[in-house]
Amino acid sequence: MTSLDIAVRRTTAAQQVAEGLSDLIMSGHFSPGTRLRESAIATDLKISRNTVREAVRILELGGLVNYEVNRGAVVIAPTAESVMALYDARLQLETAAVHQPRRTEDLGGLRKALNALTRAADTHRVKDIVTADLAFHASIVALLGNPRIDDFYNDLTTELRYYLTVLSKETREYDDPSTIVSEHAGILVAIESGDPKAAAEAIFTHVNHNAHRVCDILVAREAGS
Repeated sequence: MTSLDIAVRRTTAAQQVAEGLSDLIMSGHFSPGTRLRESAIATDLKISRNTVREAVRILELGGLVNYEVNRGAVVIAPTAESVMALYDARLQLETAAVHQPRRTEDLGGLRKALNALTRAADTHRVKDIVTADLAFHASIVALLGNPRIDDFYNDLTTELRYYLTVLSKETREYDDPSTIVSEHAGILVAIESGDPKAAAEAIFTHVNHNAHRVCDILVAREAGS
């Protein structure tokens, strides 16, 4: 086995571990402020500590983990300020995208994303709906036609997934997924209309509403702690 083979296998393993840890964070198994003990995780999974360390780095890049002095990797304890900063970055990208000149056929990916969200809603599985929800918004950003921006937006989606999961748990956001579908269908209609201002307003209303709901949840948690 070559050095490249080893590196590829270790990277793949790290990604799998990162996905597993991410699911545990999303589910609340690892609550905010929890320390991720790399040695214990490595022992439990019977893998090398280096692989776990790489997995934790992936989570750090995704905004789910911070490194603290004398504590190591710790699950993020989000603040209202950090939520608003993240959602503002998202909003800037999505509204810029709908002001981009485009052809009708450029909206094919967005229509497919809405169909995927509709199918996910039919399953009533929160994880599937959240994934399809984020994919729809990624399709909006893709209208910019810039792969580097697409990559940047994808880096935001791990943290966005966390906040959408928070919404689903605290407010039963996805108990009636048909509402989610209709909201996104409205955004698509606004984009298809060719009116950038209307499209930007539809996106702003949707994203800003979610951002403030997450902030309200965080403020309530802090008040109760």
